[in-house]
Amino acid sequence: MRVRRILALVLATAALAGVSAVGAAGAGAASSPSISRDDCVAAGGQIVSRPYAGDACALPGGTTPAIT
Repeated sequence: MRVRRILALVLATAALAGVSAVGAAGAGAASSPSISRDDCVAAGGQIVSRPYAGDACALPGGTTPAIT
């Protein structure tokens, strides 16, 4: 009986870790869209250079999407 409980706990933990990894990957992809230089300027943003990461657009709302 105790072995079943431990096995169930291990399986539940593994399933939860898998779901959270998929959620984190999806959130990362959704949170950093790209923007063009023209769209950045049109939206009132400012182009900033990031070391080792390329250029980004600092928008007035506080987000900094990457420039394509």
